[in-house]
Amino acid sequence: MAKEVARSGGHDPARMRASDADRQVVVERLKAALDEGRLSLHEYDDRVKQTYVAATYADLQPLVSDLPAPGLSAADVEGRRRADLRRQARRLPTALSVLWIIWGSLMAVNLVAWVLVAAGADEDVYPWPVWLLLPGVALLVTTLGVQAVRRGKMQE
Repeated sequence: MAKEVARSGGHDPARMRASDADRQVVVERLKAALDEGRLSLHEYDDRVKQTYVAATYADLQPLVSDLPAPGLSAADVEGRRRADLRRQARRLPTALSVLWIIWGSLMAVNLVAWVLVAAGADEDVYPWPVWLLLPGVALLVTTLGVQAVRRGKMQE
């Protein structure tokens, strides 16, 4: 029976029936929230009653959806939110990432070609890959400008 349900793939997981173990996990999470002072005793009692009459995962989800993970303080939640914002601000836009990949690839190919030519030549070979530093510097300045603008928007 379980294999048939898994193979059919047409069932909505939220509508699947919850087990006693699933209900117990929710009750333990509610108990942790009560211990941390996130729920009043009356609210805890109401939610535990609703947990034991819940039949599906969809019935259990609203009972804990407004609670953070156990052990997280408001400062922890705010710290994680700020860290996510900083991570998003540092992340390069796709266009800049593509340009850096193209520039790096061209630089690598030119350096390898120059090394091979210089190794096979009897005299000094002009270091033409140096000219690729100019677009690299322009790309670096553009990247730093974009990051500065994004940091400014994040602070607003």
